[in-house]
Amino acid sequence: QVQVVESGGDLVQPGGSLRLSCTASGFTSGFNWHYYPIGWVRQAPGKEREAVLCVSRSNITSYYTDSVKGRFTISRDNAKNTVYLQMNSLKPEDTAVYYCAIDAAHNCPPLGFGYVYWGQGTQVTVSS
Repeated sequence: QVQVVESGGDLVQPGGSLRLSCTASGFTSGFNWHYYPIGWVRQAPGKEREAVLCVSRSNITSYYTDSVKGRFTISRDNAKNTVYLQMNSLKPEDTAVYYCAIDAAHNCPPLGFGYVYWGQGTQVTVSS
């Protein structure tokens, strides 16, 4: 059974930084998930899910939310089978549950939601 696990969520002050991690297991042999498109989606309290960004198999990052450009970056550590979301200059409006998601295609989903595998989410709270 495939499991996608996020970690690193926390309470942080405005202007602070946080790094989320995403790992996965349970894939069939030979499916190196960390080479496939991986994205982050967030959901703030009382709001719909919002696609944040995604990195394709070609390591091209797509941003779906203008507000995070220049502040959020996604990276892979293939040796550790881990994908990271580095979040800098955090704002209260970044408060949300952040979900890691993995696709089986080459490119990121056009609208940032069509992933095959999803994690359970990790809470990020930005508040003073």
